[in-house]
Amino acid sequence: MAGEFTAQMSVYRGRWRLYVVLLNTTEQWPEHGFDRAASVPTFTERVDALSVLGFEPVPGAVWEWMEYSETPDDPASPICLFASLTVRSWAGVDA
Repeated sequence: MAGEFTAQMSVYRGRWRLYVVLLNTTEQWPEHGFDRAASVPTFTERVDALSVLGFEPVPGAVWEWMEYSETPDDPASPICLFASLTVRSWAGVDA
């Protein structure tokens, strides 16, 4: 599968995780877990994780951050962060 994909990052089970979305497949999505939830992984840590998974940011791509409520329709609910980035597989690597 060559082309562009979406990498996403969020906190799951109390830890940051980064994964690459592979649509129209039954294959498991490539994923990297960070060992913390307290601080957001740095840009360098995110790029290194993508590299381990066989991906790199598309030139000019930037991380887009969104927030959402842990409990929809509750304005007092804790806010969760979610990020996404357009990536591509490295030459010779099939996702």
